[in-house]
Amino acid sequence: MAPKKEAAKAAPAKAAPAKAAPKAEASKAVAAAKPKAKAAKSAPKPRLLAGGISKDSRSASYHRRGLWAIKKKHGGKFPTHEKTVKKAEAAKKEPRFYPAEDVKKPLASRIIKKQTKLRASITPGTVLILLAGRFKGKRVVFLKQLTSGLLLVTGPFKVNGVPLRRVNQAYVIATSTKVDVSKADVGKIADDFFKKAKKAAKKGESEFFTEDKEEKEEVSQEKIDAQKKVDEALLPAIEKVADLKSYLSARFSLTSGVKPHELVF
Repeated sequence: MAPKKEAAKAAPAKAAPAKAAPKAEASKAVAAAKPKAKAAKSAPKPRLLAGGISKDSRSASYHRRGLWAIKKKHGGKFPTHEKTVKKAEAAKKEPRFYPAEDVKKPLASRIIKKQTKLRASITPGTVLILLAGRFKGKRVVFLKQLTSGLLLVTGPFKVNGVPLRRVNQAYVIATSTKVDVSKADVGKIADDFFKKAKKAAKKGESEFFTEDKEEKEEVSQEKIDAQKKVDEALLPAIEKVADLKSYLSARFSLTSGVKPHELVF
């Protein structure tokens, strides 16, 4: 009799899936009742007979592009934007005469001039060896870099005769010797300090035929005073170091058998 009771208990378990069926049907009915999201319609592509020639008529392409909707949105007219009217510039009156010779005009340039980057081995007070120019082979003291990118150097003048000068860093050799230039005031010295005065042009006939006499350029009092101030600041610092004055006054040169690439400055 025991097996029959077990069979009677197992009978309700088989009927359980039948109860779950109505729930599944209800979820399907809810899903069917929800409105389906409309797929985004892409505008139909124009049909072409050949390259650039449309098969559609003018009115068909008008409707295809949706221009009717734009017109309808703006009261039957296409939207327009007011044009900004530029103020009429005053007409420039052309000159009555034109110059006999062509007047040179500067060309437009987009180049932005940047200050030349200073070499890491060149710092204020570094002793440099000049490689070109009037004072070739002389040793000078570097003071500062000017806005043009050139180096401001001096001998000093009382030591080796080199005045305040501008030098390109491509024509110098930097040495390991240093001079204290903290007391030298060169803040007012700029590129304009080295500009030359313009000579008066010859106008008269008699002056035109006279022979040009080579006139020596006189050094301005401003340059003389500036040189004295710099020398007075540098000389005490040079005299403190043994043999530095004689080192600066001596000219650098190479002799036979000396290998430049093996020299240590």
